[in-house]
Amino acid sequence: MFMGEYQHAIDNKNRIIVPSKFRENLGDKFVITKGLDGCLYIYDMDEWDLLQEKLKKLPLTSKDARAFVRFFFSGANEVQLDKQGRALIPQNLIEYCKINKEIISIGVMSRIEIWSKERWDEYNETNIDYDEVAEKMSELGI
Repeated sequence: MFMGEYQHAIDNKNRIIVPSKFRENLGDKFVITKGLDGCLYIYDMDEWDLLQEKLKKLPLTSKDARAFVRFFFSGANEVQLDKQGRALIPQNLIEYCKINKEIISIGVMSRIEIWSKERWDEYNETNIDYDEVAEKMSELGI
């Protein structure tokens, strides 16, 4: 499980340092892709395989399912850590999540999210009523 929040920077070669706490569970090779809310998602290979199996079951006749699978897989890249624990982020993903220099990496259970610091700050400044969200989650049995 991934958890926690870490702030760091991307270097001029589009590499980020993956926090050591994340590297323990991530492994040397993983998948990075477009995420929702303007961030990137990182999955270890086992979780990626599970996710692929779930998405394969979506009906091909559903326009929304096709659109989501296209979105998700078109940005997917297999990435390997270098000896310093850095990962190269493809240019198209940097542009998608609008990374300039500073980034925030957060652990979200089975995935890691990479945010530009600006977008993360904007997201945290939105007026989300977490009490209301918790109430809705409890209605789902969570």
